[in-house]
Amino acid sequence: MSINWKQYELQEGFYDELISSPGNPRIPARQLASYLSSLTEDEIQSRKLAAESTIKDMGVSFTVYSEGENIDRAWPFDIVPRIISAQQWEKTAAGLRQRLKALNMFIDDLYHEQRIIKDGVIPEFVLKQSKNYRPECEGVNPRFGVWAHICGTDLVRDGDGQFYVLEDNLRVPSGVSYMLENRSIMKRVLPEVFEKVSIAPVGDYPEALFNMLASLSPRQSASPVVAVLTPGIFNSAYFEHAFLAQRMGAELVEGSDLVVGKDDCVYMKTISGLERVDVIYRRIDDMFLDPEVFQPDSVLGVPGLMRAWRKGKVALANAPGAGVADDKVVYAYVPDIIRYYLSEEPLIPNVETYLCYDDEQREYVLDNLDKLVVKPANESGGYGMLVGPHSTKKEREHFAELITANPRNYIAQPTLALSTAPTLVGRSKVEPRHLDLRPFILQGESSYVTTGGLTRVAMKKGSLVVNSSQGGGSKDTWIVDTSARKS
Repeated sequence: MSINWKQYELQEGFYDELISSPGNPRIPARQLASYLSSLTEDEIQSRKLAAESTIKDMGVSFTVYSEGENIDRAWPFDIVPRIISAQQWEKTAAGLRQRLKALNMFIDDLYHEQRIIKDGVIPEFVLKQSKNYRPECEGVNPRFGVWAHICGTDLVRDGDGQFYVLEDNLRVPSGVSYMLENRSIMKRVLPEVFEKVSIAPVGDYPEALFNMLASLSPRQSASPVVAVLTPGIFNSAYFEHAFLAQRMGAELVEGSDLVVGKDDCVYMKTISGLERVDVIYRRIDDMFLDPEVFQPDSVLGVPGLMRAWRKGKVALANAPGAGVADDKVVYAYVPDIIRYYLSEEPLIPNVETYLCYDDEQREYVLDNLDKLVVKPANESGGYGMLVGPHSTKKEREHFAELITANPRNYIAQPTLALSTAPTLVGRSKVEPRHLDLRPFILQGESSYVTTGGLTRVAMKKGSLVVNSSQGGGSKDTWIVDTSARKS
């Protein structure tokens, strides 16, 4: 039995990415839907097994931390891709560029004049109580005025089909390697479709990343030395650290491989002696970067690294302190930040957000905890949240206490009607599953946006939790140009 799109049960009130009504695929998805429905159950199953085998062969894995143990498991993947039209994506990419440009101007302002606070756009206490503001970064001038060079912005589509920004990840965003590997898997699993459909490529990301990093070099060298700084093999994203270093032709190093010399330059230990490093793409948090400045017992960082960076002897991406704009309270102000610095209207809207430090908004949140999603200002990975409609009375009472005790640390948002896409269940049945999208934006002298991004899927029926660390999976994301039909 093959896939029958007329039997695909759309979820009422949710926008489906591939199917507009029973049996009717959206225009960019028509060729894919037609091809999938031409396959027999055995053919579909063989492609699913081919994907699983490819993942195993390529060693694509993700570490889940569970009950004190690190469980390394194969990357969960669905073979039915998510499809977005090229026309839609062009507008979305412009909005992502706009957003990161404004956020970088905001971060730079905070560590210098703080005009946005003096002009009353953002309350001063929001900054003073920010967990990720680093006084050690005040007065530093990173190249091009850019602090967040790599950003992973989480997008969702609500029931109206409109993209909304759910959050910005400006510290050490992860997931881009899985976006690239998803494409490699799909080219092996559905090569015939790539011959017929005009799908935008994603493979130029490592080159774009390297060029951006190289442009930050303090030395005007034809071949700057770029290193990826990893916490090591036990980190959940180590696969990505190694993958990107290998794809860029960069060095993969741990803190113990680096040393800061008397000249305040950073050197890498090699078998032939010390070699100067110009740019470090760091994949460790601020607090572990330099034990002389931050956490003194950190063995992941490099003593003297902040000194070298402040003196302009090495470039760090993302720059320390960039996480000040990662705060979910700051997120609520991003539309105002765009208007303030760029004198433009935001091209992609935020999700409606309630700030719990505001008395009136907090009262509304406390009265409607059963309907809202409550998030702490600085957690990531979906941790520390309350999903109101799926919560117990005891959980809501607990969150009411947390909010009342520290209102600055919490925001609330309506429960979104997260869009769905057909996902393979069993041998040949497809059912809607909720998903989000994390595109990656680079900014140096110029900016770059991935064509699509990492689509994360809630593999459990009805679940809204897409995070890989909590059992979510992923799909390849196709940006399809319907005006460029292949013969």
